[in-house]
Amino acid sequence: MNLPLDGRVAVITGGASGVGLGIAREFADQGARVVITDLEREPLDEAVATIGPNCSGVVADVTRLADMEAMYREVIARHGRLDTVVANAGIGAHAPLGATTEEQFDRTFGVNAKGVLFTVQPAIALLPPGGTIVIIGSTASVQPPAGMGLYGGSKAAVRAFVRSWIQDIKGSGIRINVLSPGAVDTDSLRHALAMAQGADAVPAAVRTMGEGNPTGRIADPREMGTAAAFLAGDASSFITGVELFVDGGMAQV
Repeated sequence: MNLPLDGRVAVITGGASGVGLGIAREFADQGARVVITDLEREPLDEAVATIGPNCSGVVADVTRLADMEAMYREVIARHGRLDTVVANAGIGAHAPLGATTEEQFDRTFGVNAKGVLFTVQPAIALLPPGGTIVIIGSTASVQPPAGMGLYGGSKAAVRAFVRSWIQDIKGSGIRINVLSPGAVDTDSLRHALAMAQGADAVPAAVRTMGEGNPTGRIADPREMGTAAAFLAGDASSFITGVELFVDGGMAQV
């Protein structure tokens, strides 16, 4: 069977849980050899075990350039090549205007903006012509809800990065795109809802979120995986610099 990502080597940051794990599973199922990164060894090892033999893990902090450079050296030592990078690692902070702290700003932009830069920049010299980079954005880049200005601003920064970067690497044959999810049914989303509304209220809250979407539901993490695999593969060979909203139409109405 011809698998779309057969033989490719892909790095996925923040791959131990949530959207990153969904993407890693899909890439492995489509034939890629996947290297996931995250901050802690135990959840990383658990994720690798669930994905299977085509996956390995490296502990790395995207906010530390030395960590990312070391991670890429390890990838090349293991696999001899790099074909795709998915800059997925990110955090959210509820920080309304008037109550935003310096720590919240530094942490949010450190992971969501600086972390993307430090994920992409060291990879450029390693990717061949035809190599691909997928950056996970958010519908908050265009529709940030109240109290999410820091998060939305950091994701809008990523979109601006890509508009410039595709010009910086003109002629390299490398493509860079942004994939922006809306609400995705992850453990972290359900945990946040439980903290805000109580555990018993979570199923109803998820249903309510879905009812506000044109599709009538929120996304599964694997749906982010199939979209990311499209942007990483040959089917999107003439697509670069776009922000693809994988949100069930929520940001379009």
